[in-house]
Amino acid sequence: MTQKLAYTSAADLAGMIARREVSPVEVVDVVLGRIEQTQPTINAFITICGDEARAAAKAAEAAVMRGDKGHSPLGPLHGVPFAVKDLVNTKGVRTTFGSFALADNVPAADSPAVARLKAAGAVLVGKTTTPEFGHKCFTEAPLFGHTANPWDLARTSGGSSGGAAAAVAAGLGPIGIGTDGGGSSRIPAACCGIVGFKQTLGLVPHDLTPDGFGNQSHITPMTRTVMDSALMLQAMAGPDPCDPHSLGLPTPDFVAAARPEGDLKGVRIGWRPLLGNTMLSREVRAACERALAAFAELGAVVELVEDEFASTEPIWLVLTQSFWNARFRRYVGQFGNRMSETLLRQMDNGAGHSAVALQDAMFERTRIFREVQRWFETYDIVATPTLSRSALAIDHDFFAPIEIDGETADTVRKAWYPYTLPFNLSGNPAVTLPCGWTRDGLPIGLQLIGPHLGDARLLRAAALFEMARPWAHRRPPS
Repeated sequence: MTQKLAYTSAADLAGMIARREVSPVEVVDVVLGRIEQTQPTINAFITICGDEARAAAKAAEAAVMRGDKGHSPLGPLHGVPFAVKDLVNTKGVRTTFGSFALADNVPAADSPAVARLKAAGAVLVGKTTTPEFGHKCFTEAPLFGHTANPWDLARTSGGSSGGAAAAVAAGLGPIGIGTDGGGSSRIPAACCGIVGFKQTLGLVPHDLTPDGFGNQSHITPMTRTVMDSALMLQAMAGPDPCDPHSLGLPTPDFVAAARPEGDLKGVRIGWRPLLGNTMLSREVRAACERALAAFAELGAVVELVEDEFASTEPIWLVLTQSFWNARFRRYVGQFGNRMSETLLRQMDNGAGHSAVALQDAMFERTRIFREVQRWFETYDIVATPTLSRSALAIDHDFFAPIEIDGETADTVRKAWYPYTLPFNLSGNPAVTLPCGWTRDGLPIGLQLIGPHLGDARLLRAAALFEMARPWAHRRPPS
């Protein structure tokens, strides 16, 4: 029963709790036990909220048992455990950003996404690992060490939401909050075989970026199933004064969209196997094309797209390195000898960007937005691999080339995840879905991209694909 509960979806758990088939206390105890058991190997958490979670679970159980007489109805996630990446504020629970500089930081308030999940009844169990300030695609930092991939402890969990992805994949809670500023939810979701949904910019308000207008980061759901992503989005979405991009955006019925009903007849999908890169693993391409065949069986029309889309890394780097220097350089004097070498080196690499270079990058961001939006004059959905190959070694040098099918490719950012960066710049919704496994048992991800505010469209296509090619029954050995 313990193992079964650990891998039960949030949607099913909420239903079981409401029907009194299982207690929120029992569910939270199972999750906390698994977290404690896997910390020495997977290391997915920086802070575990054991006492707070058990108290909240007891309150959730009491609400169920009294039938909410005189109280509000049970929320859609009542009693369901969730974890939060340690880049997102949690009231009264330390939020370190993976850095010694903020090791004792305790926020006075929850970020809107966290507050809204709690209002939906979810129970916070802990803060998941992130590289320092979320600066890279591997989840490791001087503050806590490495976070391993549950499918193979010698591989990276990806990043920067690697802790959230590893936790969800390993049954350490069915749902988690991640963030995504360049692929940081989709990269680890693909590495760990879960769903990583990056919604339209502003759909979920972001209160932590000091640049609200130029923001390219998203606070995102991390789940094992499409319906759980929809439940999280339904709870977290909606305008908030903290985020100018959130104001005036509609919140459709994501839960209805995620029900696998009907087919995809007439849906046009553009398949882009390359996106500013030149190398793609044969296993990844084959798995993605088998997945696209399933979309075709559902009625979609899939067409190969080959054009000269340019790498967006140079633009992303100017914007991001300028941001890092402006926001994090202040900590170097006091904490430099305890900060990540990869963060310091990247800040140094970008320290010379001029104001004109930064403005030119902003112009390029707008050009990319317009280019991507034109795709949807022809296609309803665009598909790409999420990563060019499976998870890298846990100790891979971030600045070193990677190998694809035994051949040396470019650097990690250019060659491994060129598929994720463009949609942080453009703000389009994008979701990665498990679509297969390599010969050595590592997950492979397929990315679907939609037009602005096309989130419900993506959820529907994803749900129908999940029904046709289910994945959540597979469990990692770790």
